[in-house]
Amino acid sequence: MSKKRLFIVSNRLPITVTDENGHTGIQTASGGLVSAILSYLNQVPDQFAEIFWAGVPGCLASTWKEASGHMDDTPFNYVPVFVQKEQYEKYYNGLSNSVLWPLFHYFPSYAEYDPVEFEAYHSVNGHFAETLVRHCNEGDTIWIHDYHLLALPGMLRKTMANLTIGFFLHIPFPSFENLRLMPREWQQSILKGMLGADLLGFHTTEYASHFLESVQKVLGHDNERNIIRYHDRLVKIDVFPISIDYKLFNQAFDRPEVMALKNALRERMNGWKIIFSVDRLDYTKGVHNRLKAYELFLNQNPLYHNKVVFIINVLPSRDTIPKYAERKQMIDVLISGINSRMGSLQWQPIIYRYQPMDFEEMVALYTVCDLALITPLRDGMNLVAKEFVASRRDKKGVLILSEMAGAAKELTSSLIINPNDIAEIADKIKLGLEMDAGEQSERIHQMQKRLSNYDVSAWAEDFMTGLYGIKRKQQDFQEIFLDEFSKRKIYDCFRKASKRLLLLDYDGTLVSYAQGPLEAIPGDALKQLLCELSEKNETDVYLISGRNSAWLDEHFSSLPIHLVAEHGAKCKGKNGQWNTEVQTHSEWQEKVHNIMDMYVRRCPGSFIEEKEFSTVWHYRNADPNQGKLRAKELMCELNDTVNKRHLQVTMGNKIVEVRNRGTDKGTAIRKILAANNYDFIFAVGDDKTDEDMFKTLVGRENCFTIKVGPNASYAQFNLLKPQMVISFLEGMNHVPINHLIH
Repeated sequence: MSKKRLFIVSNRLPITVTDENGHTGIQTASGGLVSAILSYLNQVPDQFAEIFWAGVPGCLASTWKEASGHMDDTPFNYVPVFVQKEQYEKYYNGLSNSVLWPLFHYFPSYAEYDPVEFEAYHSVNGHFAETLVRHCNEGDTIWIHDYHLLALPGMLRKTMANLTIGFFLHIPFPSFENLRLMPREWQQSILKGMLGADLLGFHTTEYASHFLESVQKVLGHDNERNIIRYHDRLVKIDVFPISIDYKLFNQAFDRPEVMALKNALRERMNGWKIIFSVDRLDYTKGVHNRLKAYELFLNQNPLYHNKVVFIINVLPSRDTIPKYAERKQMIDVLISGINSRMGSLQWQPIIYRYQPMDFEEMVALYTVCDLALITPLRDGMNLVAKEFVASRRDKKGVLILSEMAGAAKELTSSLIINPNDIAEIADKIKLGLEMDAGEQSERIHQMQKRLSNYDVSAWAEDFMTGLYGIKRKQQDFQEIFLDEFSKRKIYDCFRKASKRLLLLDYDGTLVSYAQGPLEAIPGDALKQLLCELSEKNETDVYLISGRNSAWLDEHFSSLPIHLVAEHGAKCKGKNGQWNTEVQTHSEWQEKVHNIMDMYVRRCPGSFIEEKEFSTVWHYRNADPNQGKLRAKELMCELNDTVNKRHLQVTMGNKIVEVRNRGTDKGTAIRKILAANNYDFIFAVGDDKTDEDMFKTLVGRENCFTIKVGPNASYAQFNLLKPQMVISFLEGMNHVPINHLIH
């Protein structure tokens, strides 16, 4: 079997197109993601036959053709995605960075909803899909990165269903309250696109939870242990906090060029305490609040005048977007004001640069400063915080970190602040500058231990392990379903048997659930199928349901089948009369009804169904999260109420039911089996109430049980939905055995 291939996909290729003396070439750019992928591949050198990287090259196709002939040695085969400049502008500076970026970072007022840009976003994602399809084979692994390509997994899945697709989001995923601000079609499109992946990775459990909630509220899909069943496929949602190349930063501490820069800085700073921060130009980074807090610190602590300096470096980014240009102007004005108000001829409280930094200069500032000030208003992770900690091989320095950064979940030994609390930041600056060396060392040590154990290589390996884990689970998941071999075996046993028993649940098994119980009416085709099965020689068909006897009589009394109502509380033989051994529920009905009625008021969309022997609270039409919450509360309250009575409280498919203890499908089936000897038994159901039936039948010879849905069960097999059950029963009906002559 040939090895599979790996495709890394990001908005831009990790390359720089060079032009020297009229000769173009391509150089591989450095970066966290490139480092992560290379580190991972070094650990599994033989896993992939080839490694590709797909993205926009940042040059014309003609330039690329010429430059790629003069490419540096690279571990990747590059797959350029060419996009027209105007379309790329609407996709990148438009929807990606004028809607998704502000909305996902909790700046909803900055979002600008332009349908033309939404179309451009999908069009560019489509270009990526078309390019990849031309290069991919079924079974290849695709690892897609970040918010620019949210639609891409779904597009690829539609075209090539057998790809292994992972997606990692490098920014926060917002709460549903933020996501719902987008037009509804956009919400659905983005979530459906993401669910094309097999594994979706997020930095924190908070972001993953927000995604799961949004999928549930927008698309109506629940999850079980962070796995969503979407289009009969399992999609895993998991947390992988991205990290850094720990050794690279730690070992750079005493590089000669770094040491030279540090010595020059110390000499220039006259023994002053140094505060340092570096950020991309972005309104999410909290630079304005950081500067206001520093000014407050200086006002509150005049003894620090002429003894501390704040070196702040802002890296140019997206300054063609108006919001970014505005932010830069605000920063320029604020810094100028603080320096003019607080500074002197001998001392400038802020040293400000607006330019890129090289690696050695960055590490020199990380390792010479006394305090790193990192205060984003919202940040997916923030690798600067991790880089600072990793670089401090001297175990010195203090990290002040915003609780709104994903890194705060890991770097818990930093001084955590609220980035909107100017006074708190000012207080923590003082605390950090005055922290003794022993405490600094202990805090840095604890954070370095985490980062060295889970570096960027471990992150990549963790993600890929998770990706192949869910692929194996998908295969196992498929294997529990009724395959053709097992189906033929059941049909063969059915044909050979001398006495057959069919036990069929109704709601969710023979028909799909409807908004209200009275709306799920059996059609003529279903009735005809049940009639024909029951007329087969020595075949008993039992419809064993949670429905009440009156409803079953109304719809099935004309058929030659047995009826079991309310999970076994009442039974009726073929063409016979109803009988029961259970008392009615009138003595406890009112109290239970009153409790449930309170939850109807507390949970809009829920309702009560009164049966002859039970009372049921339904919440399938309620808000799913609220319904689940209220159902758990109701279960607890009812259990406290009925614990001294001969009653049981059960939770089924979006219901909570109170009925007499010992009234269940298992008890009903034991009575059926005691009255007859069957050498073929077939049982099918979808709900927790059907598990009593499945448990009763475990281990019996020539007995076959099927759970409708993907959940674990005492049943031997699963079928996904009622349509599959009907199809299976139709096949059984066509098995040639003798019929009774009427």
